[in-house]
Amino acid sequence: MPKKEELPKTIFYTDPLNDEFSTMEIKTPTIDGSYKYKRNGPWGSFLHFLTFRIIGKPLAFFYLKSKFKHKVVGKTKLKRFKKEAIFLYGNHTQIIGDALIPAFVLSPRSMTVIVHPNNTAIPGIGKFVPYLGGMPLPSDMAATKNFMAELDRRIKKTHSPIVIYPEAHLWPYYTGIRPFKSTSFTYPIQYNAPAFCFVNTYQKGKKGKVLITTYVDGPYYPKPGLSLAEAREDLRNQIYEAMREKAGEHSTYSAIEYVRKEGS
Repeated sequence: MPKKEELPKTIFYTDPLNDEFSTMEIKTPTIDGSYKYKRNGPWGSFLHFLTFRIIGKPLAFFYLKSKFKHKVVGKTKLKRFKKEAIFLYGNHTQIIGDALIPAFVLSPRSMTVIVHPNNTAIPGIGKFVPYLGGMPLPSDMAATKNFMAELDRRIKKTHSPIVIYPEAHLWPYYTGIRPFKSTSFTYPIQYNAPAFCFVNTYQKGKKGKVLITTYVDGPYYPKPGLSLAEAREDLRNQIYEAMREKAGEHSTYSAIEYVRKEGS
């Protein structure tokens, strides 16, 4: 008999596209036209350097290594694009880790992570999210205009890598890849930029420890001669299948069992 603490926890779901299993209870803030996306002045640059490089990355390294013995495989595929804006799509399976892992996938580069507005309301660290590279999704048209203007600036002027979690909803420790929409795949087509994926896979360590190995793959481009809608769908399908392949091949341990409810 395995030890009790090693038995998988079971979560029942009904909708793999929209169900959310984050354990954080946060009232979603409104990101309206007053939200300041652009923070590249002297003070903003200092806070980014302080929070991301001096405080954030060392703490993230300690957390990921001590808790998960985290390692990245395949990041050399990004090397020849180190001076270009690129888009990276990952699976959304860690409450804290998903904010930290991209920093080591892309190291030593800084990055932009498109996040849910809830991230800006996390007690203690929410106000630092923008300086760590987080850009919360807008809540209205005025904020959308500001969001797109800042995204455009980062891509064209700073060549920032853009990290997106297309599954949108958090399923902790899920070892598969859930279906996701093609909406966010418009960006690399619009900016004629390469797209990559990274997949956090799970293995079992000693004494029931859960290990995470992140696999990077790409670049991916849509087939030529397609309309925007067709190209977006083609790029989405390429990355979805690549992510499924990596997850199926390298995730060998399920810390949580996900079971679909009958009749759903």
